[in-house]
Amino acid sequence: MSAVLSARPSCAEIVRNFAPGWFAAVMGTGVLSVSTLTLAGRWPLLEGFAWGLHYLNLLLFAILAFPWLTRWIRHRELALATLQHPVQASFYPTIAIAMMVIAAQFLAFGGQVELALLFWWPGMVLTFVFSFAVLYAMFSGEHVNLEHVTPANFIPAVGLVVIPIAGGPLLGHLQGNTRELALLANVVGLGAGSLMYLGLLALTLQRKYLAKPAVGILAPTVWIHLGPIGVIPVSLLNLAGQLPLVLPSGTLVLAGLLLWGFGVWWVVMATLLTAAAQRRGMLPFALSWWGFTFPLGSFVSASFRLARETGLAGVELVGIACWLLLLALWLLTAWRTARGVGSGAVFRPHP
Repeated sequence: MSAVLSARPSCAEIVRNFAPGWFAAVMGTGVLSVSTLTLAGRWPLLEGFAWGLHYLNLLLFAILAFPWLTRWIRHRELALATLQHPVQASFYPTIAIAMMVIAAQFLAFGGQVELALLFWWPGMVLTFVFSFAVLYAMFSGEHVNLEHVTPANFIPAVGLVVIPIAGGPLLGHLQGNTRELALLANVVGLGAGSLMYLGLLALTLQRKYLAKPAVGILAPTVWIHLGPIGVIPVSLLNLAGQLPLVLPSGTLVLAGLLLWGFGVWWVVMATLLTAAAQRRGMLPFALSWWGFTFPLGSFVSASFRLARETGLAGVELVGIACWLLLLALWLLTAWRTARGVGSGAVFRPHP
């Protein structure tokens, strides 16, 4: 027993090795809470569960923020070195995305605008900062090779397209120059992130065609494709409602449905690839398992939104099926993470 206890990392070691991808857990829990609240309109018994997830996620963010900030203060050289890592650097924006997800939670749970703004503004700024810092390091260096390319490279772009999820509705509560600045951030973020996603999509498909598949702890990253696929339609609809433009009825909804159709196809493909990795014993547990949750949850939220906009029952049924899958994956990942925290395994760096 003493040997097991001595093998657990100390608080100092946890801070030193704290992975930037931890906030993917906040992203996944947040999107599950919001999508569950939406589904509670059909099944009211889910409302209590949704509120429980909401409060759990706020606590989770507060707990994770301490070692994340402490690492930057005490081990800045290690934190900066992570920005140069060909894989880990892409996970840095998760803290900023998590803040914007929490902003969306505050809007969904009680319409708490002031608290939403408190998280959205710094989350938006950090998203732009990390999108430049991470991608500049990759564009200007020679340390990234084809085998490093995975859908995790989408994360900086995904962060940008998440800006209007809460940012769009919040525009209705802002005025004057503050509103103009927020509107500009929404437009630039959605535009840059959407086009960046198209380029990265081509790059990751090249990897899938011409190089070995990503397995091991990177296997779950195949689900990250669903992140921008799910977020972009909702962000487009949120932003369109705040622009002084008259758009043809149904144009954005149709565009959203086209992306959603690709998402349906990718859910099947991601499931097949994940099952194949599991059969081959190449799906060990790691924090990357949280990569199952936010992308799938984004697709669920897009399904519910598009079902409401179109009245198509099939779209809602697909969303419900994917919500059930999301719930199962969240429960499994949360349980495995709790076990890893108890043993200290999740705090040890991977080779």
